[in-house]
Amino acid sequence: MGLVGESGCGKSTLSRTILQLIKSTSGSVEFQGKDLTTLSHSALQPYRREMQMIFQDPLACLNPMMTVDQIVADPLFIHNLANVEEAKIQVEQMLEKVGLTPVVEYGKRYPSELSGGQQQRVAIARALITNPKLIICDEPVSMLDATIQTQVLELMLELKKELNLTYLFITHDLWVARFICDRIAVMNGGKIVEEGETEKIFNHPQHSYTQTLLNAAPLLSNV
Repeated sequence: MGLVGESGCGKSTLSRTILQLIKSTSGSVEFQGKDLTTLSHSALQPYRREMQMIFQDPLACLNPMMTVDQIVADPLFIHNLANVEEAKIQVEQMLEKVGLTPVVEYGKRYPSELSGGQQQRVAIARALITNPKLIICDEPVSMLDATIQTQVLELMLELKKELNLTYLFITHDLWVARFICDRIAVMNGGKIVEEGETEKIFNHPQHSYTQTLLNAAPLLSNV
């Protein structure tokens, strides 16, 4: 599911509300049949394990004092999902999945020793290590070069199929949304004004705001 709209329309606020990093002032957040807004901090923990986030700036969200191995293993220890030996095996498998090979070499590196694309692969590995059901991606490729963007997006699509993941993919880039999303929701002024299958949104936009967005990218709307 893609969530598109101009900067400041509320996309990131919505994502953080779903994760209960921000408390909603009204309404509900339902996940696996539970309204998360009614749960205590301790009761939220099992659900937080099922929901992970990939942020826009990978370097800013990776601990500069930890190695790649430590960063990816950390959620396993936070949620008591593995001991040291089990975590080592799982981290190696995950680094392999996200293309950071040889894993022995990359596992010992620090974030500052990686390229932007490699840093985002570490962030993806960390998000996936707890075997979540929902990944919220907040502009995850907007700070990467175009070629690296494509590589990371293709990796995310492969992982989605392999691990049966659901992505909420937040972006202001309509090309990216069309490339990766099955469905798209359009946000304007804090509200979802249109939602539907990707090709229907692009070929037959109903809301005037959606039409305005597409008209701002005329080449894309005719692809």
